[in-house]
Amino acid sequence: MTPAGHWQVVPVAAVVVALAMAATPAWCGTMENKVTAVIVFGDSIVDPGNNNDIRTGVKANHAPYGKDLAGHVATGRFSNGLIPSDFIAQGLNVKQLVPAYLGVQHTPEDLRTGVSFASAATGFDPLTPVIARVISMEQQLVYYDEYRSKLVGIVGEGETKQIIDGALFVVCAGTDDIANTYYTIPVRSVEYDIPSYVDLLLVGVESFLRNVSMRGAKRIGFVGLPPIGCLPSQRTLGGGLHRSCALERNAAAQLYNTKVQELIRELGKDMVGFPTLVYIDIYNVVQDLVDHGERYGFKETTLGCCGTGTIEVSTRCDARFDSVCDDVSQHVFFDSYHPTQPAYKVIVDYIFDHYRQFLRV
Repeated sequence: MTPAGHWQVVPVAAVVVALAMAATPAWCGTMENKVTAVIVFGDSIVDPGNNNDIRTGVKANHAPYGKDLAGHVATGRFSNGLIPSDFIAQGLNVKQLVPAYLGVQHTPEDLRTGVSFASAATGFDPLTPVIARVISMEQQLVYYDEYRSKLVGIVGEGETKQIIDGALFVVCAGTDDIANTYYTIPVRSVEYDIPSYVDLLLVGVESFLRNVSMRGAKRIGFVGLPPIGCLPSQRTLGGGLHRSCALERNAAAQLYNTKVQELIRELGKDMVGFPTLVYIDIYNVVQDLVDHGERYGFKETTLGCCGTGTIEVSTRCDARFDSVCDDVSQHVFFDSYHPTQPAYKVIVDYIFDHYRQFLRV
């Protein structure tokens, strides 16, 4: 942990945080570092349904999403079951599910223990949420301010500060910027090469981190990018006839990850008093799942479980029109973009093994 404000770069391979639904693991938070709440910002990896009631086509509130949740309910989570934010909360013994902030009737306990403001298809490029008509990272902070005011109304300012001081903030975004706004649409590739586009994203990252810190965050887990070119949809769109990993997209993700780590180091030098911020590198463990899925019990690592598995995602993955694989547990990916719950379990076990000490949880 660095003396200058506790900003940390931890160059260990990791991925989006998620954990098993089973019994609470041995690495749950200790009493000394008890996490009071899990507060989440980002994109579809950690969106439990904030997009459900906004005017966008990027939704997962329909079957087959949620097919393995209790009651088989499609809550808006982009997976067959729980998503990383739920698993984090379970592993830290905070609660079983982290609810969406929007469209939910929260109990006082819901607010005390944290919510997710994440919105599928958003990003750090200000153009990304505009194109997808989803919630920007800046608007997520506005919703956070509203959430904090509600919390004060329930428990008072003193207890609210204690809750926020003890909370784990999770930030997971950036994949949609590169995969969609730069390569798939592609809007930004006309104006920027990859190095300059990554620099544009870093402006958004820095602004967001400064703003969330100003709002009282003491512990932040910042998730880097996976090998984007190995996601099933990106193989289809950029991997040629054999659907190989799209190497240029992977290189873009690696450059972003490198520069984000440099940014965190610089913030640590410049801003004494900033919170503990841990960079969680997600690249290598996802690559290992893709390259050596059999080591983890997976048989299919290049196709999603929905439809053909090559391109279906969101409204294009619909049980009314698309079949679903018989055994989800054999697949790393549920749709062409998002992992299955079993894959999240493998990933998060690794995350907590390597990052818990740095997050002080």
